[in-house]
Order: sequence, then structure tokens, then C-alpha cells
Amino acid sequence: MEYEITRVAEDDPWRCQATKAKGQCLNKATTLGGTCAVHGGNKRVEDEERKNIRNYQLNKFQQQLNRHADSPRLKSLNDEVAILRMMLEEQLNQCNDVHDLVLKSHLISDLVLRIEKLVKSCHSLERNLGSLMDKQALLTFASGVIGAIGDHIEDEHILEALSQDILSLVPGSDEAGSN
Repeated sequence: MEYEITRVAEDDPWRCQATKAKGQCLNKATTLGGTCAVHGGNKRVEDEERKNIRNYQLNKFQQQLNRHADSPRLKSLNDEVAILRMMLEEQLNQCNDVHDLVLKSHLISDLVLRIEKLVKSCHSLERNLGSLMDKQALLTFASGVIGAIGDHIEDEHILEALSQDILSLVPGSDEAGSN
């Protein structure tokens, strides 16, 4: 930014506050009560502008942080896992032959390791938050649902069919039809 150096009257409120051998400077200050460009006033203005820009950016980042902090998905890493998997898929799609695969192997292996680490963290987080059901808890829940349905359905054949259908939804369940 260029500053024009202009002379002002001795009683001008915009007069530079710097002193020199012959007395107070007669140049116009860059800010009221400040100094002119010759005596560093331009640097103060530029520093103030940089400070204002930095404060604006910090405020903008703080707003983004607050928006993310208020998100109900804050304690989930599923979106991050999906992003890494998309990146891995994109890298693999760019490989046309084995030579390309070898050239990208370092990037691909790094993404695979990052995905593995993030998935482990995701499972650990879900387990700690109680949002991850183990097989036994799922079977107990399914039995409770079947019991609640059984309180309202008298027909044994329908109840048996519903029980088998519900228990078959539990992955690896060997107890289908045992109720």
C-alpha cells in the first residue's frame, strides 16, 4: 500500500507525532495521533490491517469449530472413514495396469493403514459410548421384541414365523427358531 506524504499546518490534529532535529514533523500522519509514512506510520497501519485479517480468520474458524462442535455426529468417525475409502477407491481407479499399481503402492498402502486405524478408533469410540451392540446384547434385544409381540399375538404359527424372521436378521445367529 502506498502512502502519500503531504504537509500539514502546525496545529493540524493529523500532524505526525515524530520529532526530528528541527522539531516535530510536519507531515500528515497515517492515523490520528500516529506518525507519517516516513516515520513508520505505514507499518503500524499495515500491522493493524494484518491483525484485523487474522482476527477475522480466527473468528471465521471459531464459527466453523462451533458449528462442528454442535453437530450431533461429533462423536462419529463414519464420515471420515467414508472419505478415506473414497480416496482409496479413486487411487485404485487411476491404476490402469500393474505398473501404475506399483507406482501408487506407497499411497495405497498408506490409505489402507489409515482406514484400518480409523475403523479401529471408530469401533472403540462406539463401544465406549455404548452405541455398539455385541451379539449377545442383540440376541437379548431380539428376544425382548419377540416377547413383546407374543403378548399381543395369540396365534402360535404367526408368532413362530415372526420369531424366526427376527432372529434371522441377527448376523451369525444359530438360535433362529429356538423361541
